[in-house]
Amino acid sequence: MGRLRFGPAGKPLEFKGKIEKVPEILASMGLDALEYEAVRGVRIKEEKARKLGEEARKYDVLLSMHAPYYINLASPDEEVVKRSVKRIVEAMIASEWMGAYAVVVHTGYYKGNKSKEDAVKRAIQGYKKVLEELPSWVKTPDISPEVMGKTTAIGDVDEVIKICLELGERCRPTIDWAHLHARYQGQHVLTIDDVLKVIEEFEKNLGKRAIDPLHTHFSKIEYGKGGEREHHTLSEEEYGPEWRVVCRAYLETGINATIISESPILEKDALLMKRICEEERSR
Repeated sequence: MGRLRFGPAGKPLEFKGKIEKVPEILASMGLDALEYEAVRGVRIKEEKARKLGEEARKYDVLLSMHAPYYINLASPDEEVVKRSVKRIVEAMIASEWMGAYAVVVHTGYYKGNKSKEDAVKRAIQGYKKVLEELPSWVKTPDISPEVMGKTTAIGDVDEVIKICLELGERCRPTIDWAHLHARYQGQHVLTIDDVLKVIEEFEKNLGKRAIDPLHTHFSKIEYGKGGEREHHTLSEEEYGPEWRVVCRAYLETGINATIISESPILEKDALLMKRICEEERSR
């Protein structure tokens, strides 16, 4: 039976202390994963990052990092690509300091390219530049392109697979089930089979290592014509997808997975997801 780890995207909502104290707080709640949010820029200093890593290992909290939002590896503007590469490199270095296993990246956008295929090719060249510029001692974290919720963004399942195939063993996918649901106008992530097919596609194309553990995000989501609009809590019944469906698929495969809550109530919904999975496991 696989291990499912749960945790928030960032500090618990009511916690105002130092980031190094977060693993202990999460462990006391019964959570065992944390995605460090560097979405406004990588500002953590080496000493603090290493201390966070020590505390995470002490309390058995698995760390990942979300790279800055201001990234577009597919931009026709070379300066934008150069800055994007620099931000990912900075995230990878800080992740090495803290021992985070994955750096989640929003790859970029189709706009300005002749086709979606050209945008993906350009983005792959940007990712390869990241690997070229990484110091040789950065060995722990994988680049983890995220499945995206907006139809203007690079990041459907096939595109993430393409990117990871080109980057090899330094790449693992981040599957955001809410994004996938929104990208396809609520017509995806409806059944256990929907979830299983996505997991199988990644395993078939990228191998077991890329999905062990499977790095995932979850919340409910609001969408419009262009896909994702806003993340919502698990209790808001008018939105999808349903966590129980995803959990059942995980339990059916026996997969090891990390589930990061991107709900507006972060750790509270992480705990709710864990409780739902415990119920399903005991059936």
